[in-house]
Amino acid sequence: MSEIFKEGDRTTVKPDCDIVASTAENLKAELKQALDKGAANLTVDLSGVEMMDSMGLGVLIAAHNSLLKKESRLVLTNVSVDILKLLKNMRLDQHFAISS
Repeated sequence: MSEIFKEGDRTTVKPDCDIVASTAENLKAELKQALDKGAANLTVDLSGVEMMDSMGLGVLIAAHNSLLKKESRLVLTNVSVDILKLLKNMRLDQHFAISS
């Protein structure tokens, strides 16, 4: 279960485990719920995430695409070196805003 913080129009979702096939559906539901509640600016704090697989990437891409429709952008924070390498290899760093 992720921690979810709302401050103004910014919602931050902080997963407490790796974003892999077995947990991706839970995160997807949490992100969808945040978007349904009107989150225009969505941040995913990855400080508690050490590993991400293709299912996890798919969840982030889906959230990103939903935010694009609202003319907003997904922001990833506290990205580990390994996950940052994965995002760069997939060229997702060109689509997501990433801050350390």
